[in-house]
Amino acid sequence: MLVTISTTMYPATDLGFLLHKHPEKLQSFPVTAGTAHVFYPEATVRRCTAALLLEVDPVALVRGTRGQAAESFTLGQYVNDRPYAASSMLAVALSRVFKTAMSSRCDARPQAAAAPLPLELHVPALPCRGGADLAGRLFTPLGWQVAASPIPLDPRFPDWGDSRYVDLRLTGPMRLADALNHLYVLLPVLDDAKHYWVSTDEIDKLVRAGQGWLAGHPERDLITRRYLAHQAQMQRTALARLAEVDDSAADALDNATDEPRVTQEPDRAQSLAELRASAVLEALRTTGARSVADLGCGDGKLLVPLLADTTFTRVIGTDVSSRALEMAARRLARMAERQQERAELFQSSLVYRDDRLTGLDAAVLMEVIEHIDPPRLAAMARTVFGFARPGTVLVTTPNAEHNVRYATLAAGTFRHRDHRFEWTRPQFREWAAGVAGKFGYTAAFLPVGSEDPEVGPPTQLAIFSRTDTTGSDR
Repeated sequence: MLVTISTTMYPATDLGFLLHKHPEKLQSFPVTAGTAHVFYPEATVRRCTAALLLEVDPVALVRGTRGQAAESFTLGQYVNDRPYAASSMLAVALSRVFKTAMSSRCDARPQAAAAPLPLELHVPALPCRGGADLAGRLFTPLGWQVAASPIPLDPRFPDWGDSRYVDLRLTGPMRLADALNHLYVLLPVLDDAKHYWVSTDEIDKLVRAGQGWLAGHPERDLITRRYLAHQAQMQRTALARLAEVDDSAADALDNATDEPRVTQEPDRAQSLAELRASAVLEALRTTGARSVADLGCGDGKLLVPLLADTTFTRVIGTDVSSRALEMAARRLARMAERQQERAELFQSSLVYRDDRLTGLDAAVLMEVIEHIDPPRLAAMARTVFGFARPGTVLVTTPNAEHNVRYATLAAGTFRHRDHRFEWTRPQFREWAAGVAGKFGYTAAFLPVGSEDPEVGPPTQLAIFSRTDTTGSDR
């Protein structure tokens, strides 16, 4: 099976630096399915093409412990399309051979690695369960120009019609890392089959490769369902992670940094992020909480002052993003050992029950709920208020009415690119009242930041206090 990657950037031979494969060398790499070969059919300053040819050994696949033959008859295990048609085997070879390129790392040409390049990807034979139209539905929203030509069953007998294979050609300006990740995810999706057992590790691979594009893809559900071999529980987990933060880097979460689309007022002594943290800390001290969880902790900025205050004897930080937790761990590593001993970090989703979060005095959702798709807010509320049931829950979220005070924020846009909504004060209070009434809490509200007489404060804070001590699920 074959895929080619071509570019007309100048000099085009820089493609060799970006792929970390020299144009003048033929290189071979052992992979589970056989041997992957990388070579360059053309390499000039005007146009360069890199080819990945996967030489599959179908006999070894059948004999190997990892091979999973889908054919129901013995001969079909040896005579099939695996050596010729792109599939999950080619996707695995891509990740093995171009692993560094897929992470967008290139010390020799960092600017080219970070910039969109004129690219053309060609997969001559691709199983496409859903036809050429499905290929367009998957790649066009990503910015590709798609040419998917059905391959006839037999050119000598046109009446037989088309096969389930297409000749796929993608063109357009695209970062090389993004292009490779698109192929890595979507090749097995189009084939709708995988040659290996799909375990929970595949969720991490999908979220990592789909960073920045999968969460907002119009065919997200179809992609996750097929990529995870139609395993419903794993698909729900993957969708939950994508719906919350798309496994964003910590500096893309606005509970870790200030709003990137707005400019801070010049006379403000503290940033809005600092004001939020101060308001949350003061509210926690008022409640007398000793054990606290920062749910959606990002890179751990709030965890630092929590651990610096000996009032809080147990401090938990959770996030759906493993990369954010890694950054939080590095931040906490700079603190005194006695402070680190009171900290716990672990990965958790806000839309699924986690028994590790029960029995706490307080939980904080600081600039988190607006990153959750509105249809999933009910699941989040059930998890936090119904299952975990801390004595106090603090929730901060932007006040949409205040957005008109930001000169750099275009009308009708949100403060952050990942926000799914931004509420006015009445909308936030209506939601909070509904959650409080359903799960046995009362809700009080405080402003965060200077309160404008016309549009209110930039951030709104709700303090939920539990009214019963049963701790039962609702």
